[in-house]
Parts: sequence; structure tokens; C-alpha cells
Amino acid sequence: MIRLLKMMKKPKFVESLKAWLKMIDDLREDVDRYVIMNHDNWFLILLGTKGLWITVQYRFSRWVHYYVHLPIIRQALKLVCFFGQKVIEAISGVELPNRAEIGKGLFVPHANGIIIHIDAKLGEYCNIGQQVTIGIGGRGAKQGSPKIGDRVFIGPGAKLFGAIKIGNDVAIGANAVVTKDLPDNAVAVGIPAKIISYKGSQDFVIYRKSRTPPQADGV
Repeated sequence: MIRLLKMMKKPKFVESLKAWLKMIDDLREDVDRYVIMNHDNWFLILLGTKGLWITVQYRFSRWVHYYVHLPIIRQALKLVCFFGQKVIEAISGVELPNRAEIGKGLFVPHANGIIIHIDAKLGEYCNIGQQVTIGIGGRGAKQGSPKIGDRVFIGPGAKLFGAIKIGNDVAIGANAVVTKDLPDNAVAVGIPAKIISYKGSQDFVIYRKSRTPPQADGV
């Protein structure tokens, strides 16, 4: 008991506990977005929604990767996460690596064929449609992965490549190919993507604090 109490006072244990609590809070926000959009019980949504399975696996795997430090437990949990990820990839074709940074409130309504690079960053309350790729691009010093802001809607089939910055409240249309920065509230469509308005994503990104009624998947 004394040994356990001493371990609980160690900085790494405290850090791990704080990260665990944050992970739980993030998952609450993730689940809540499906509850709002699907008007169903959270437990039934969790049982039957591939998008949530992927998100739960991602958040738990990220916590293990960065905050579990006891060697035996760490290796055992990483093995569980590895096989869980491979099962999800086989079922959905979605690759969501634990080193990618993704904020709370992620909404993936149709989890199929989504590829996200390990260096990509997504803000809070983002929507990701099916067949989306967020990947590395560019050459030399300009090579990198997208950095995406809060409340961004990424339509089905959209592709984002390179060291680009996507602002807050941006809406990216279906099948758009984005290789350049987009400012806050931009609505971009086409190949290559061009800005057609600054009406933003408010009509498409719905969460507890927003008041806009749900819209269809398209822009």
C-alpha cells in the first residue's frame, strides 16, 4: 500500500491521470456530437457506429502511447491497441494514427476510406466525410502535413495535402483538392479548391453549444 501511494505521487503518474481524465472528457464530446446529429441513445450509438469505434481506439491508443510509462503494462496495452487498430482498418479502411493531433468533438458520420497522416493536426469539433485524405505533400522545406483549425467541415472525398493551414470554421466541399492555405470562414470547392464564399461551416458543424439545425452532408 505504501509503495502504491508513493507511485501515485510521482509526476509521471499525475501526468498520466490528468491525460486520462482529458481523454474521457474528449470522448464525451465525441459521443455527444453523434447524439445530437442522430437523435439516439449514446449507448446504442456507441455499439453501432464505426466512426465512434475509430475515435475511441484513437484516443485510448494515443493515451497509451504518450502517457503510460510502466514497461510491462505499456507493452501489453500497445499490443491491444495495435490489434484493435488493424481490426478497425480491415472493417472500415480508415487509418487514424495515434500520433496525429485531433481535438475533442470529432464527428465521422460515414467511416470509410479515411486516411490521416501521423503529422496532421485537427482542431475541435471537426467533421470528416468518407474517402477523405489528409496527407503529406510538398518538397524540401515546404514538405509537411495540413494543420486544420476548429469547427472545420471536410466533405466526402476531399483531399488535403502539404504544409497548409486551414483556418477556423472553414467548409471544404466534396471531392475538393486543397493544396493552399484557407482563411477563417472560407468555403472552398473544386479541383484545385477555390474559395467561393465566406459563409463558413456553421450550417454543417453541429455541437451542443451551437444553435444551427443539422444540414445535409454537402456544402
